[in-house]
Amino acid sequence: MKLNYKRTILIGLAFMSISAFWQMYDNVVPLILKNTFGLGETITGAIMAADNVLALFLLPIFGSFSDKVNTKIGKRMPFILIGTALACTLLVILPIADNTVNMALFVGGLFFVLISMGTYRSPAVALMPDLTPKPLRSKANAVINLMGAVGGVYTLIMIKVLVAKGDKPNYFPLFMAVGVVMAISVIILFITIKENKLRKEREELEIAEGLVEEEEEPANVNAGQKLPKDVFRSLCFILASVAFWFIAYNAVTTAFSRYAVQVWGLEGGGYADCLLVATVAAIISYIPIGSIASNIGRKKTIIIGVALLGLCFFAAGLFNEYHPVMVVFFCIIGFAWAAIGVNSYPMVVEIASAGDVGKYTGLYYTFSMTAQVITPILSGWLLENIGYRTLFPYSVIFCILAIITMSQVKHGDSKPAKKKSALENLDVDD
Repeated sequence: MKLNYKRTILIGLAFMSISAFWQMYDNVVPLILKNTFGLGETITGAIMAADNVLALFLLPIFGSFSDKVNTKIGKRMPFILIGTALACTLLVILPIADNTVNMALFVGGLFFVLISMGTYRSPAVALMPDLTPKPLRSKANAVINLMGAVGGVYTLIMIKVLVAKGDKPNYFPLFMAVGVVMAISVIILFITIKENKLRKEREELEIAEGLVEEEEEPANVNAGQKLPKDVFRSLCFILASVAFWFIAYNAVTTAFSRYAVQVWGLEGGGYADCLLVATVAAIISYIPIGSIASNIGRKKTIIIGVALLGLCFFAAGLFNEYHPVMVVFFCIIGFAWAAIGVNSYPMVVEIASAGDVGKYTGLYYTFSMTAQVITPILSGWLLENIGYRTLFPYSVIFCILAIITMSQVKHGDSKPAKKKSALENLDVDD
């Protein structure tokens, strides 16, 4: 049984379109809110947290809803097509509202764009396991994540190329470039991927191969039963760590475009260089991180990643203007964030039994999304009331807290077996 890489790349087009949008949202929307509409950092942070608030409700609802749908074009495809069409249509409103300085139109348009994105993210992610036999899903998920990274890199390049220097750039070309790639990606997906046919083929193949659907259950936890006190303690510390490092990292990614302009004096899309370096570094880092975790374990790998993250944030905060050495810092930040992301979710699931994996996955995302709701508001208040120079110290403090809590974790650290192929080390849940 071999993975059909061409098909998996095509399936990943949906995730690529989603990632392209979120890269633009995180980097451009805060600048519009601040520079065009003159909103304070606290209010800007609150608006930027709206996507995570909506995600807490929309992702499980539409993911579950798509499980129950059965149409001629599939379970997931209707949500992907309708959601993308609505998002691309509504996307045009945002640069128009920015150019006409119409805040009501901008905020209203943004709200409905976020709802549109939330309706199809879970179905889009669920499409891969629907069409991929279980033994091949690790490799397939690696391909999906790489496609997402391609979408993010595309948007960063478009920011660099299409956003002109100055206090009031015209973002319409950028929004159009992202909207077009979203639409084209999903159109190609629909034309090439016949969901019902491929799902049936996958089911027949699994029957023919005699594949066991149930996962091997960890010996230390029984499904539906209360965790032992020491295991529950480790779970609490892992989840606290997840919240702390998301608070640290998301504060920087959400406010970085404004920080780069205000403190370092970068104009136009110049700030995208650092984020592009971090993204590419993370992609390249997945393979060596897989080997590192196989040798020293997940816990140590994560602590090293958080420590490097904190050190780079500390160093970046010492500069009063942009310096080329920032490229090195953000390269290390990309490596560090990959080290954390590759190993943190598996540590949570390691504690779960086969019957409770969904429950513990939900816990993981609840803590990570809640952190991303809190941190734009909290860090935004500090930026507005104390100053922009609080950004990196703020993140350093939460990196230190994450190291402290992670050091108390005693379970979930079984060393992952080395993958049969290097690509499997790219398998990251996000």
